[in-house]
Amino acid sequence: MKTLVLANQKGGVGKSAVATLLAHHYRRLGLRVLAIDLDHQGNFSDPLRKSQRAAVADVPASGLLAQNNAQIPAADFVLVAADRDLSGLERQPALHNTFASNFRLFLAAMDARFDVCIVDTNPNPDIRMIAALVSADFVLSPIQLNQEAMDGVSALLNHPRVGVRRIKAVLNPKLHLIGLYPTMVEATPLQRENFMQLIQKYSPMLIAIGPKPGDIASMQRRSAVAEAQAEGFVLWEMKKTAARDAWREIEPGLTFIANTVLSPPAGEAPTTIQPLNGAHHGPVAR
Repeated sequence: MKTLVLANQKGGVGKSAVATLLAHHYRRLGLRVLAIDLDHQGNFSDPLRKSQRAAVADVPASGLLAQNNAQIPAADFVLVAADRDLSGLERQPALHNTFASNFRLFLAAMDARFDVCIVDTNPNPDIRMIAALVSADFVLSPIQLNQEAMDGVSALLNHPRVGVRRIKAVLNPKLHLIGLYPTMVEATPLQRENFMQLIQKYSPMLIAIGPKPGDIASMQRRSAVAEAQAEGFVLWEMKKTAARDAWREIEPGLTFIANTVLSPPAGEAPTTIQPLNGAHHGPVAR
């Protein structure tokens, strides 16, 4: 099982929408998906619940940290949903090591049951984010094109407690930052200027999906994406032309990200998996 964490120390940047799209995309490929929502606001949990595609575990997400040997349903798509107790875990510093250990042991126990685990995190640099990052294979950072969000990139990398560089150096050497994923992108002069600043300052961290300088994975601001989140729809299954157009824009970057997570280690051959709809999407690795 590969574990991908969505992380950004600023809220409202579209993390949950990206997590939801990835979860449904992996199911479309026929993969077994474990979805974990560590943000007490539940913006990843709600659309998956409404979609009625995932079995919802009785244990809440806080239980994965607070309990030993948490149990979840025997299904190929399982959601461990957010709960209010998540926000209280940081206030129990004596148990932080236990929380991180329980979460790691839970993921290890799920390794043979699922192909991919997607973890949505809260924007606060607390024990939830630490527990997720120390157990993850990959981290992806959705980012909005405004100055405040771009300034937060430094915190994502260099925060003394939960910065990706510190986690990788001290606690989890296998952690790989896929990159920054601009979301809610609009064709305005200000956003174009911010996008150019992002390219100039963080070019190596952007996700190139083509040979041209502007071929960067990103998500445009589209009402269809917001509607899918609000109603629990799967974006590419919506009958509206706007939804199909939105998915056509998003798909190349999202597919690149999904395939990066599924790439096998060096020397290991990928496993071909037949998608649920019968269409072949190429080799992916278990």
